[in-house]
Amino acid sequence: MSRTIEQTLHIRARPETVWRFFTDPARLARWWGTAELDARPGGSLQVAMHEGPRPVMRGRFVEFVLYERLVFTFGWEATPGAPDMAPETSRVEVTLTPDGDGTELTLRHSGLPAVLEEETSDGWAHLLHRLGETAERQELRRGVGEAGSCRW
Repeated sequence: MSRTIEQTLHIRARPETVWRFFTDPARLARWWGTAELDARPGGSLQVAMHEGPRPVMRGRFVEFVLYERLVFTFGWEATPGAPDMAPETSRVEVTLTPDGDGTELTLRHSGLPAVLEEETSDGWAHLLHRLGETAERQELRRGVGEAGSCRW
């Protein structure tokens, strides 16, 4: 039986800023891993993790609603120490909703093997925390650079 995890995080950055951290390889590398991607429906997504056994995640973008929602398939290349979940066998949905001073990010990862539910949930919690910090720093730099604008 497959499992689904869901996590929500408030990030003090605009949805447009957070979006770019999923669709721009240089920004994605700052919180997840070295990325090669084709940011369009049907485009490939590959992320080489910086940590642990350095597994490579492979998937494909399924859906894009600019600055609001993106969906991609998710799985791991066979690597010693990597989770046993073949490329493109699960699905990740990311929803970005404007919320006060930033964005509410909701991540829903479905199609997980039950044995990977806790490990995947912990992994996303760690990564989303890094994403939030990185996007907030980017937004702060952007705000400081604008004439007459300050975000403190």
